Amino acid sequence: MLHTGPVLSRSSTSAPVYRFLFKLVLERLDAETVHRLAATAMRVGTHPRFVRSLVKRLLAPRDPRLRVRALGLDFPSPIGVAAGVDKEGTWFEGLGALGFGFVEVGTLTARPQPGNPRPRVSRRSGERALVNSMGFPNSGAAVVAGRLRRRRRQTIVGVNIGKTKVVAIEDVGADYASCARQVAGCADYLVVNVSSPNTPGLRDMQAADRLAALIGAVRNGLPADGPHLPLLIKIAPDLRDEQIDAIADLALELGVDGIVAVNTTVDATVLRGGAHGEVSGGISGAPLKARALEVLRRLRSRVGERLVLISVGGIETPGEALERIAAGATLVQAYTALVYGGPLWPWRMNRRLSRLVREGGWSGVQEAVGTAASEDASRRPGSSKPRARFPQAGSGQKPSDR
Repeated sequence: MLHTGPVLSRSSTSAPVYRFLFKLVLERLDAETVHRLAATAMRVGTHPRFVRSLVKRLLAPRDPRLRVRALGLDFPSPIGVAAGVDKEGTWFEGLGALGFGFVEVGTLTARPQPGNPRPRVSRRSGERALVNSMGFPNSGAAVVAGRLRRRRRQTIVGVNIGKTKVVAIEDVGADYASCARQVAGCADYLVVNVSSPNTPGLRDMQAADRLAALIGAVRNGLPADGPHLPLLIKIAPDLRDEQIDAIADLALELGVDGIVAVNTTVDATVLRGGAHGEVSGGISGAPLKARALEVLRRLRSRVGERLVLISVGGIETPGEALERIAAGATLVQAYTALVYGGPLWPWRMNRRLSRLVREGGWSGVQEAVGTAASEDASRRPGSSKPRARFPQAGSGQKPSDR
């Protein structure tokens, strides 16, 4: 088992002051309203360049051990923001200043749409989870692309694109292609989202034949003479293992750059009492972590180092982030952990992850990518690969041969 340093409680990744504020005030307010207030405060508060520079100087990752080279980009940290936090491309610079290594904006659609009726986000605070049925509310790709073109490119920004709700399923290829075309010149990487449970028919696009046609349409929509835009696919946690294998094989066949795993789950049994109650929407946060790790491990065993894997779902502590990295993720993302952990969560994560990497004996976090997967491979009968040595979690022992 991978040694991830001292055991950290879930609450240790949120500051006491923020926990008090959350319990006393924020938890009493509508979740989506709080999200919008936070976005506005961050956008306004960090708009002056000197303020943003000061925040970045105090909180941004500086340890070279955290740097990751992937997708043709240099990430200052492997810890990023998942799609859904900055839906409109309005506060990614502020999120970057807080210490995130990258921000995935969206999900964007080719046309503006209001999303599903409110209320559409609820908290399960006792389980550190969120349930959302947002339905891709956004101002449309053209408007958000205009914002992104004006950015100073101080923060790596990926763009997550999805299906416009009113578009018929037979026209989905043209819909995605239009969205991709509009954002191509202002995104550092592009994610094709076929896994949200809140847009009718969308998850059906994860079938291999439909997905192949969709990826082809997206590629045809990108400028032929433009620079290479890394293309990734975002998948659901609720797929069967053989479906995950089929998508992994297809991704290799089509030559996409990576897979983002996973989106929210519709499996209510991950919540306490969920099997007996109605849950409308996708579940994110701590209840998703076991399945997210399972999917990551399966993908890594299937694709090896040939694709960039971005793991998202239930990551709350530096040890969990490192566990995903060792299981094969080059990068990781968070959403719900930021809600419960507060604005200093990325700074604390980076600081402690840096320490874990140092204690693990790696020269940098990128050296740790897939090391647990390599250990698993060395255990298989007939394997001649030398076995990596990881002490047992909680033993206090440090790897001596890294």
